Amino acid sequence: MSSAVSSEELRELYRELILDHARSPRHFGKLDGMTHQAEGINPLCGDKLNIYFKVSSDGLIDEARFEGSGCAISVASASLLTDTVTGMAVDDALEFFSAVVTRLTGENAAPDADAVMDIGKLRALEGVKEFPSRVKCATLAWHAMDSALRCHESTVSTE
Repeated sequence: MSSAVSSEELRELYRELILDHARSPRHFGKLDGMTHQAEGINPLCGDKLNIYFKVSSDGLIDEARFEGSGCAISVASASLLTDTVTGMAVDDALEFFSAVVTRLTGENAAPDADAVMDIGKLRALEGVKEFPSRVKCATLAWHAMDSALRCHESTVSTE
């Protein structure tokens, strides 16, 4: 018996992770004392979320939260995002933004992207590549985070 996990078993684990985060989102709710925030809207799907960050004076994300509604992929992605970046330096979170969005969209993908940054459990979102219309659902929270942490416009749209 092989100890290697088949690609189908891996896909099933990722589906379960997405469903778990969609049904029981982590870091859900408004954040009192936020220092950065942005709204994200996906007009085609109806996803709408607000993302909040409390960034310390030394550039660490002390807390990340979100609220809103959307499809399972959108909610799971926001939950995974907030779970991942809490405790991270802003610059590192912005690198994760680039890595995740590049992997999901396939744009400017470097052949050695895995060697540069291990996105860990965020790899669960990669299944949306098979459904191009769902990529915007998965990247919405990430674009909102990028806008919030860079202090750009407070509303981000996928269109």
